[in-house]
Amino acid sequence: MNTTGRLGLYGAGLAAAFAVAFGAAGLVAPREAAAQGAQHEHSTQQEEKSMNGHDAHGAAVQEDADHGAHATAETTAGVSLAAGGYTLAPVSAPVAVGEQGQLSFRILDGSGAPVTAYRPQHEKDLHLIVVRSDGAQFRHVHPTLDAGTGTGTWSIPWTWSAAGSYRVFADFAADGADPVTLTRTVDVAGSFAPVVPASSTRTSVDGLDVGIAGDLVAGSSSELTVTVRRDGVPVTTLQPYLGAFGHLVALREGDLAYLHVHPEGAAPAGPDAASGPDVRFGAHVPTAGRYLLYFDFQTDGTVHTASFVLDAEGGAAKAPHQH
Repeated sequence: MNTTGRLGLYGAGLAAAFAVAFGAAGLVAPREAAAQGAQHEHSTQQEEKSMNGHDAHGAAVQEDADHGAHATAETTAGVSLAAGGYTLAPVSAPVAVGEQGQLSFRILDGSGAPVTAYRPQHEKDLHLIVVRSDGAQFRHVHPTLDAGTGTGTWSIPWTWSAAGSYRVFADFAADGADPVTLTRTVDVAGSFAPVVPASSTRTSVDGLDVGIAGDLVAGSSSELTVTVRRDGVPVTTLQPYLGAFGHLVALREGDLAYLHVHPEGAAPAGPDAASGPDVRFGAHVPTAGRYLLYFDFQTDGTVHTASFVLDAEGGAAKAPHQH
């Protein structure tokens, strides 16, 4: 066969292969992925899995048997404003320090309509985490949904106490859907002096001494134990808060990738149950580096937040399979 003929057959073969690949992609790609791109859909699916092999609400992430997928050391959550078919719309908030107003936002579904029905997670329809980019000014609050108007607007009275760039995390589960964590950035005008987080395993808050013990190792399960004392005496009167004796949020320094875990062991037997001084967590961080940890707990009807900074050592490249 002459050169021209061989080139013609080669070109025809390439065209046929492209057509087959294109057709196959159209068969397996979800409708949303076709609109947004297969790569974006893959990233979105990964963001829905937490860094400890669980979703953002402590439920075990099951292996995808059809594709053999499993959580890896690189899976992260809360790093995108869109995931799982939902989008966190722009956040409205006061623009300067000391200005009183409302922080408000909406969650939109895949068609751009506001979400108005939610499935409670840990006694609340939505958990709002707000923290400055350097890890300071952490707040875990629960806004109110304006359900009567159908606008799907969440709002809460708000005043900024310090300037800077803030990350707003919306942690929720729409009715009939899996939990998801979405995030946006809000800039607050004013003089800003960033804080450089230093490694810290002990802190004092509201007259309570709180310490954390355990080592974070990237790619493997790590047990962390938080202990609460007052004047050196163990506190055994920790009260249930949002269905647990404590909640731990971990953010990776640099991109503030989000991890929300809950204590190991049984849940509180009822509203009058008590525990302490120790609360244990199982954590799985994806990479070596520095992590900012925030422990919410309740005593005498008051919620406290203790902050820590831990450094994770390098470890296994992949998280263990969940069974």
